[in-house]
Amino acid sequence: MRRNSFFYLVAAVLICSSCHKNAPDSVLEDFFEENILDKTFIITFANSDGNDITAQYADYNFVLKKGSDYYHGPLQVTRGISNYTGTWSSNSDYSQLVIDLPHPPEEFIFLSNKWKFTSKGLPVLKFALWVSTGNPVELYMKRL
Repeated sequence: MRRNSFFYLVAAVLICSSCHKNAPDSVLEDFFEENILDKTFIITFANSDGNDITAQYADYNFVLKKGSDYYHGPLQVTRGISNYTGTWSSNSDYSQLVIDLPHPPEEFIFLSNKWKFTSKGLPVLKFALWVSTGNPVELYMKRL
């Protein structure tokens, strides 16, 4: 009888520990899906090496579309009747956002970077370059 009890105890611990291990990923994916994916964002602040370049992004709308998983997908950018497409990707803990706009207008070169989240205080997401250049490079995006 004790062997069966021990077996069930070990099995229960293994099952619970595997469920707990996956829980944070699920919580992060839920947050990302409910608050970021398929939502419209605008740029409210863009700082490139100490220069405020926010005005370059007036009237642009950005939407990170859900792809086949929670870590990659298409990026849709619109301004009036102009549409631009690219891609976005993130790492498993959503600390990084990589934006790729392959044929953008010149002002999008700044955006096509590897960014790290510095704040996810919705409705405003704040980013800095993943690898610091020593100069302030920041991007703030507000969900509409």
